[in-house]
Amino acid sequence: MATLVASDVVEAREDRFDWFCETVSSRVMPVLLSSRHTADFRADVTELDLGVVRLSAVTCSPVSSRRTMTHVRRGDPEHLQLALLTRGAVRISQRGNESVVSGGLVLTDTSRPSEGACADGTLGSVVVQIPRRALALGPDRLDGLLARNLPAGTGSGAILADFMKSLLARAPDCRPEELHGLGAVTLDLATAFLARQLGDPGATPAEARDQETLQRIHRFVENNLGDPDLTPRAIADRHNISLRRLHALFGDQPLSVAAHIRRSRLERARTDLARAELSGHPVQEIAARWGFASATGFSRAFRQAYGITPTEHRASAPDAPEAPAARRAQEPGTPRTPRRGARA
Repeated sequence: MATLVASDVVEAREDRFDWFCETVSSRVMPVLLSSRHTADFRADVTELDLGVVRLSAVTCSPVSSRRTMTHVRRGDPEHLQLALLTRGAVRISQRGNESVVSGGLVLTDTSRPSEGACADGTLGSVVVQIPRRALALGPDRLDGLLARNLPAGTGSGAILADFMKSLLARAPDCRPEELHGLGAVTLDLATAFLARQLGDPGATPAEARDQETLQRIHRFVENNLGDPDLTPRAIADRHNISLRRLHALFGDQPLSVAAHIRRSRLERARTDLARAELSGHPVQEIAARWGFASATGFSRAFRQAYGITPTEHRASAPDAPEAPAARRAQEPGTPRTPRRGARA
């Protein structure tokens, strides 16, 4: 979890509001902000990386925003933003819809112009940023929900709102792999909530249902990469589809099912090998953590994917400590350098 803009940092600057505007435009998306409180402006923005989605908490002095097509062309993360208003009230408009939201949820699309205004009091919100490609529901179907005051006090809205707030509070106690799993849960809850607002989710077109199934499979894979028994057959059985159907779902994907599992495991292991706090853990332990049963097979796959061995990657990490002699041993399956005086 990272704090992008902290109150004490903002207050230490004479150009606090201008600096806040620039930070939001460069780190979130281009937008025009204005406020009657520029002289005593306060802000705190925290962002949580959950893998498939991101969660942000924003608390700030009263502010108005305006995003035009010029801003969209300048920079568009192509996200749907589902915000829970935890403090204050905001008037928001987009795509011909306009609402005053206080304590509820509101959906906006970064690819469309929008306007928002909080006239009085401190504004507080928790926002889920969802890549459009990750949401099984077609964006055109969601147009009617944009800038509407969506219920957060009952049913799936209340469950989603409580989960968002709890996740933000408990995130510092979670490991990165746990947060990525919780990101998948967040996306599922948000999808279920939005589908409920649209009516019967069973009315989703076949193509969208296939996309939803594929997204569920991707999230299942991400949450079970450490299981050495994660195979295409296990995935098909878990989702009650045939193996042929599973391969058909991946027909338009860049990688096959097995290749996607292998690449995802390698990426997780590669990240862990570069983490300073894990520098004392053997390469084989990290490989096993991400489902590689064979240390030799892991080293071979790693070198094929990245052109270097796991140990070389670890040593090249920016925060890598001086490696002790014992850890400079080469990967299993690669020739060892003969000791001086020993026969080759």
